[in-house]
Amino acid sequence: MISGFIAQKKSMTSIFTPEGKLVAVTALEVKPLIVNRLRTQEKDGYQAVQVKTDKNKLAEFKATTETIPELKAEITIDSVFAPGDNVYVTGKSKGRGFAGVIKRWGFRRQPVTGGQSDRVRAPGSIGAQTPGKVVRGKKMPGHYGNAIATTTNVKVFSIDKDQNLIYITGAIPGHFNSWIVINKK
Repeated sequence: MISGFIAQKKSMTSIFTPEGKLVAVTALEVKPLIVNRLRTQEKDGYQAVQVKTDKNKLAEFKATTETIPELKAEITIDSVFAPGDNVYVTGKSKGRGFAGVIKRWGFRRQPVTGGQSDRVRAPGSIGAQTPGKVVRGKKMPGHYGNAIATTTNVKVFSIDKDQNLIYITGAIPGHFNSWIVINKK
């Protein structure tokens, strides 16, 4: 069918396995996708299937089988994924505004004694004299979060077709009701 799916993040919860092990999972709402456009090798230079949700969110996925779905056809989650599949999940992380180096990068505080007691949360020295500038990529305070983040090596735990939910192990980037793209590994 296709190599991925568009979902909407709902909540995190814990589910017991049949062996009695407690597993943390994230519930994602997965309504059927509608085939919006077919990309062909002759016309577009690559082969893919463009799908959309009922809220008109678009995404393109590779066709994984020889049979390509028809235009306006509905694709359900159980035709793409099965429990136990390894996937990677991409979404926009929660925005945390302007953050200092301790929150953003995990720096440690400086000592309270030794002269400057009001600079304990500052980053300290940011470079040497030789380059004469701040090197690109230096860990400094700034905008934190609200960026595209990908979580790899997660598994499909189960699929609830009646409630249009898929449960994926572990945490997934994004806030409640944010749009997530699930891809096969």
